[in-house]
Amino acid sequence: MIALVCIAVVGVSCKNLDKKEVATAEASQTPETPSFDLKSAIADVDSQLEISVPKLTDLTKHPRLIETNETEWKEVNNHKLVWTSGFYPGILWYAYEVTGKDKWKEEAIKRTEVFENFKNITEHHDIGFMMYPAYGLGYEIGGKEEYKDILLTSANSLASRFNPKVGTIRSWSNKMHPRWQQHITIIDNMLNLELLFWAAKHGGDQKFYDIAVTHAETTMKNHFRPDYTSWHVLEYDSINGNILNHHTKQGFSDDSRWSRGQAWGVYGYTMVYKETKDKKFLDFAQKITDKYLELLPEDMVPCWDFDVAQDPNEEKDASAAAIVASALLDLSIMVESKEDQERYYNAAIKMLSSLASSNYSGVGKADSFLLHSTGAKSLGHEIDVALIYADYYYIEALSRLQKMQTQ
Repeated sequence: MIALVCIAVVGVSCKNLDKKEVATAEASQTPETPSFDLKSAIADVDSQLEISVPKLTDLTKHPRLIETNETEWKEVNNHKLVWTSGFYPGILWYAYEVTGKDKWKEEAIKRTEVFENFKNITEHHDIGFMMYPAYGLGYEIGGKEEYKDILLTSANSLASRFNPKVGTIRSWSNKMHPRWQQHITIIDNMLNLELLFWAAKHGGDQKFYDIAVTHAETTMKNHFRPDYTSWHVLEYDSINGNILNHHTKQGFSDDSRWSRGQAWGVYGYTMVYKETKDKKFLDFAQKITDKYLELLPEDMVPCWDFDVAQDPNEEKDASAAAIVASALLDLSIMVESKEDQERYYNAAIKMLSSLASSNYSGVGKADSFLLHSTGAKSLGHEIDVALIYADYYYIEALSRLQKMQTQ
């Protein structure tokens, strides 16, 4: 086991950041030409995995978070109701891709194949989050063609939750979330559509594509305010599809702008355009992206909710920044105008530079790639911690940037 030097993790609030490092970096470049040391960032994630992977030996569990001021991952059971199980194997698949090291592929296979039975989950929508980063990347990056049937079965399980009277895939179980009695759809669900699109392209039923598009259209119509900010939870009448409530679970209030919710939207609609090439989705992706960028602070990492960002005691959410940075790299090569291409690319690079800086990096402080994420402050947990999905979208962004620089 590789020893880790323990350094106290200092919380990062929405206002009182140490901007010295950012200012020094920006002084040597113009705002139009941001720089990012991708090679160094990849070396950092590789070295962090060298530290953490030997500690994570229980195949019945996966790393979920590192608590504030702690250094090692807290593991949780690979249970069918725990939505984060796919991110750790996904990280390992991306680590194999960006470093070329076979040992990360071997570890990814081992960590992926422990939850094959999750392909039959129909209790909730998160099967996409659980199966695509693991089995999908295993197929795409690892060449594991035997994962195809598992992914197709998983897509069918997800599609079973689609309600044509509403036009969306039902998200949570009402038993798990008794506040809502009928059909619930959360903005996070946009990410699960990736599994359906993949299945439709790899021998699955046409219904997978049709359900994904319908869900995206319905969400685009109902889930966003006139200013292009997102609600978290919509409750629909299960029979007639009417909207019953606009709520939140993880945001500050029902009417507030939860930053990771907006990030899920940015990523989701960028992905939907990538899969459909329907310009209405590109136009919408740009509108909600531009709103997100408009609300960001100087260091490009949002507060956990945009509506509490003026309070210096409120925590940041690096996971939202990682999600959007990854999405923006894709968006930058899809938009038509050179100005938009540069604008989105530069924003992504600035986000990655901030995340890799000492303000947010876990290097030398903890086993994670990133610190200072907030999972669910409104629920009283995962506040100013490292989160496994923040690391996943961060290394995905590194992978995307590496491909862009080598093409």
